[in-house]
Amino acid sequence: MMDILGYGAFFLTTALIFSFITLGLNLQWGLTGLFNVGLAGFVAIGAYTSALLTTPESAGRLGGFDLPIAVGWLGAMVVAGLAAAIIGVATLRLKSDYLAITTFGVAVVVQLVALNAQGLTGGPFGIGFIPRPFASLAETPLLFNFANLGVVVVVLLIVYLALEHLSRSPWGRVLKALREDERAAVSLGKSARFYRVQAFAVGGAIMGLAGALQAHFIGFIAPDNYVPILTFQVWVMLIVGGSGSNKGAVIGSVVVWAIWAGSGALTSALVSPEQQARAASLQIVAIGVMLCIILLMRPGGLFGDMPRRRRSDAQESLPKTGERGAS
Repeated sequence: MMDILGYGAFFLTTALIFSFITLGLNLQWGLTGLFNVGLAGFVAIGAYTSALLTTPESAGRLGGFDLPIAVGWLGAMVVAGLAAAIIGVATLRLKSDYLAITTFGVAVVVQLVALNAQGLTGGPFGIGFIPRPFASLAETPLLFNFANLGVVVVVLLIVYLALEHLSRSPWGRVLKALREDERAAVSLGKSARFYRVQAFAVGGAIMGLAGALQAHFIGFIAPDNYVPILTFQVWVMLIVGGSGSNKGAVIGSVVVWAIWAGSGALTSALVSPEQQARAASLQIVAIGVMLCIILLMRPGGLFGDMPRRRRSDAQESLPKTGERGAS
């Protein structure tokens, strides 16, 4: 029973860390309409920044400032946000598929730098001995997992409430206006590029925080953690939860991670060890089938507001009874 509770806390912690990335993507795509498929790069920037700031000094590698964990998390947000802002200034003039290709290229560049800059990132061997919150409780897995879960929940609540406030603020309404009708928003004197760079930077900072949280929760990072499959997972989480909904971003992350982890456990139990490498692709198949079913039943996702808005728009476009009679 204790093992089940400990694993449940570990599972929720991992899923909620994914929800940070999904919240950042929801700000960029769901609220602003920015097609970012390079989110793995910003997660990696945050993870490596926090690791370099908080790990002890190591021979043959730059960094190792041995700073507090909170400083590492703050540094991860700042560096990832600045990187997103710089990339946004250079690329956000592009639209839709061109922006997607560019951001994907940025993620590949970040991963290649992490893989080859051994003096900074440890290269393919990664960075270990990353300090973990409540490390003194590591000998008691149940307490350790619940303590980390509590930290992640508190930080997630702060980020969630901040994003909810931003989405309802004048700033958030401008982003929605740019997403729905850029020409109308620009005609009112709003700078589309200025607001989009801001949204891209804030979303990147949240993704960087997610990378830092994950690095300190696991205690080790390597370039293989930030491959394109991470982008696929997070996009599915947002689509399932509902684009444009912060609540959907969190719930979608938990649902998809449950299916991903459950399908992996089922594959390990039913498939022989010799065939498990091939059977691992069944996880992607399970996610694909689940995505098709959810989109057929709820095209806007579990908490998306797109279908409701479309229905209301359709009702407004229908002529009223009196108008039909008059015509």
